[in-house]
Amino acid sequence: MTAQAHSYRTTDELLEYRLSLRLGPVHARQRLRIEQESEALVFGQDHHSFHLENWSAAHRWIRGCLWVSGMLKRGQNNSRKLRTAYNTFSLPNLPVAFDGLRILHLTDLHVDMDAANLQAVTDHIAPLEYDLCVLTGDYRKQTWGAIDDALAGMKKLRSAIKGRAIAVLGNHDSIRMLPGLEDMGYQVLLNEHAWLERKGETLYIAGVDDAHFYKAHNLHKAGDQIPNGSTTILLSHTPEIWREAGYAGYDVFLCGHTHGGQICLPGGIPVTLDSDCPRSLGRGAWQRNGMQGYTSPGSGTSVVNVRLNCPPEVTLHTLTRGPT
Repeated sequence: MTAQAHSYRTTDELLEYRLSLRLGPVHARQRLRIEQESEALVFGQDHHSFHLENWSAAHRWIRGCLWVSGMLKRGQNNSRKLRTAYNTFSLPNLPVAFDGLRILHLTDLHVDMDAANLQAVTDHIAPLEYDLCVLTGDYRKQTWGAIDDALAGMKKLRSAIKGRAIAVLGNHDSIRMLPGLEDMGYQVLLNEHAWLERKGETLYIAGVDDAHFYKAHNLHKAGDQIPNGSTTILLSHTPEIWREAGYAGYDVFLCGHTHGGQICLPGGIPVTLDSDCPRSLGRGAWQRNGMQGYTSPGSGTSVVNVRLNCPPEVTLHTLTRGPT
């Protein structure tokens, strides 16, 4: 065995060891093996979820069509013009200490896709005021391969985020990114929960692993230790688990994944959402089974760095005890 091969093997073993300490040996082995087996497949574990990104011809075909139609440059410019969307969740049982809490919601950043887009995001969030930042996955451009560029982009983003940042992983994100993200100061929830405390009162935030492609989510593990009657926010990359999350009793559901369609027909009508959920859950605020949700169209782009009839956004959610 060459010294280089030995070094690579040692690096892999060190990563698995560190993930075992963080997640437990079974979860770590399972997540690594599932990813290694399926990261380059077009279809997911259930043979229904789809990775357009892994269809090598898709990038060229879509980009070519946009170029021929004269829409490529316009779409690229659109992708770098972010807006701030404001949303309010009315929660009568919200602890008084958290009335007015502001949450910055970022998702589908794909930070190594387009340097100009990442710069636009960091510039856009700089003047915003918020109490907590949450991120709901898809930080990497590809669904496979190297993670270094994605981690470098996430490091730049972390320096622009003020205060605490709680994140979950998406279907583009390798579990190999976990140690690096946590070393930067992201609190990554993988079927786990965290909490905020103010004046003796507590707000709980649960987060699940990717439910779209890897089917690695576990709502029970994420929330079983949260006291009954508590106000809870669930972070999920995709809206696809809306039904089971509502039955589990979560009050607020924050997600992304759909990009709002990214390339939409006039009027913002998405051609596809790449998500097994009602189209009414594809973008913006919604309510189901006593649970309030919000699906952000995200700040970045996938497959090609364009947006048409679907502007990118960062979202500021406000929690209140009163009516919206």
